[in-house]
Amino acid sequence: MRILVLGATGRVGSHIVSLALRDKHIITAVVRNPNKVKVDNENLHIIQGNVLEKQDIENAMENVDVVISALNTDGTNTLTKSMSLILDAMNKMNVKRIITVGTAGILQSRLMPSILRYQSSESKRKTTFAAQEHHNVYELLKKSDTDWTIVCPTYLPDGEYTGTYRIERSLLPKGGVEISVADTAEFTYQQIQCKEYLKSRVGIAY
Repeated sequence: MRILVLGATGRVGSHIVSLALRDKHIITAVVRNPNKVKVDNENLHIIQGNVLEKQDIENAMENVDVVISALNTDGTNTLTKSMSLILDAMNKMNVKRIITVGTAGILQSRLMPSILRYQSSESKRKTTFAAQEHHNVYELLKKSDTDWTIVCPTYLPDGEYTGTYRIERSLLPKGGVEISVADTAEFTYQQIQCKEYLKSRVGIAY
């Protein structure tokens, strides 16, 4: 499979790249600084570019089967801006499948099911900027004709891979307070072969 990974040098993204290369997939990664890529593999194709540049995204989208975005907010509106470009390029290149890593804040609140967690008292975050950015991405994906899945982890310590965690559509599993980067990456990566959570947000926690 040919996979475009965005955010490939980040905590979750780098794990996803390793898992995909292990299974002999062909990976394209758009990175601002190629020196941050510590992997040397003939199946890994690095494109130096910016996810906020339309042409860079379109170039990377050629001959791709699935997109995985593990981009984070960087304290800016990168997520919102880049997703519009990603979706336009996917439409142009006829790519249908996209998996993104979001946040548990954009899952439904258990206490007030009509709103999202970050909008409710369930959220312990002092600022909602990052959650709002992920919410914007969710709204863009909902309006698209792609087969999208948003993986929504709660607190993300580095931790080890365990393969044992709980998942729930649209909600954070009850009592869930954390999930390791490695387990989040593994579940996200699994979605390239899974159709169970198309057009869904998926909460993940121990």
